[in-house]
Amino acid sequence: MAVPIVYKGLRLEEGFRADLIVSGKVILELKSVERVTPAHRKQVQTYLRLSGLKLGYLLNFSEAVLKDGITRCVNRLEEEGPQGRRETED
Repeated sequence: MAVPIVYKGLRLEEGFRADLIVSGKVILELKSVERVTPAHRKQVQTYLRLSGLKLGYLLNFSEAVLKDGITRCVNRLEEEGPQGRRETED
């Protein structure tokens, strides 16, 4: 699915191609790889940031049990840091 993005006022009709977008809210990136790498997770994070969506899942169909192949990715998740302060994840 082609996803348009706007960068510095310039609209790109096909900024990236998402495998699936559910209800305009969740990006699903489908893989069939031996193991998920940080580059795969970063790809989903980039898609979330470019689209402005908050939630994405990386689904790896090579796992023996599908639930073991699900990686949840969240854009701009606020988490408590070591001193109890809120930190933002990109």
